[in-house]
Amino acid sequence: MNIALIGYGKMGRIIEQFAVDRGHHIVLKIDADNRDELNTDNLRKADVAIDFSTPDSAINNIYTCFDAGTPIIVGTTGWYGQLQRVKDDCLNGKKSLLYASNFSVGVNVFFFVNKVLAKIMDRYPQYDVQVEEIHHTKKLDSPSGTAMTIAEGIVENVERKNEWVNEVVGQTEIITKPDQLLIESHRIEEVPGTHTVIYSSEVDDIEFKHTAHNRAGFALGAVLAAEWLNGKTGFYSVKDMFDFNISDI
Repeated sequence: MNIALIGYGKMGRIIEQFAVDRGHHIVLKIDADNRDELNTDNLRKADVAIDFSTPDSAINNIYTCFDAGTPIIVGTTGWYGQLQRVKDDCLNGKKSLLYASNFSVGVNVFFFVNKVLAKIMDRYPQYDVQVEEIHHTKKLDSPSGTAMTIAEGIVENVERKNEWVNEVVGQTEIITKPDQLLIESHRIEEVPGTHTVIYSSEVDDIEFKHTAHNRAGFALGAVLAAEWLNGKTGFYSVKDMFDFNISDI
């Protein structure tokens, strides 16, 4: 495939390495210095675009790809407040988009098991639950998209929790209500991403944790997503690609 990379920072360079190793070609690289090259003519040279840019630019990038008719993989988070509008326009225009808060195979296994664990823990109200996420200091959004996906999986399956709230350690202090799920965000230099679900009671704690050692898992997953989306029309999330089901266990 011919691939356009929108966002050519550390993540973009690792994606490039995996894509080339898998026999693909990079035909366009967009960063802060050449934003004017992100146009429909250039995008039409690509079979798919992979976006790891910034929350502020993601929506514009998505619609530019729609205008070009170029399928897009969106790894950027922080734009989900406009998710429904993007989905409607994608489907109505018969475009192609796949998004994920995290493309890592390990993280998507974590997402699935998190929901299964939440269903089990719903039976035991003596346990409170919270989510902790740790990322590098250059991460622009808080909480992480991965943490939000984890939290939503808990809220969907634990009846005593109705919504999540975010506390950025060192910046905000949140006093939660019993029906609120706390996401505690830490920003520490050079941490690719650590996410922990903690169920606590008076007698014990249960911790479920994923630790990323580097960005390679995210990058490989994005290339696998591009390969999966090839030839498809529609609006997808990464769970469509992994398609986990409890009956598979």
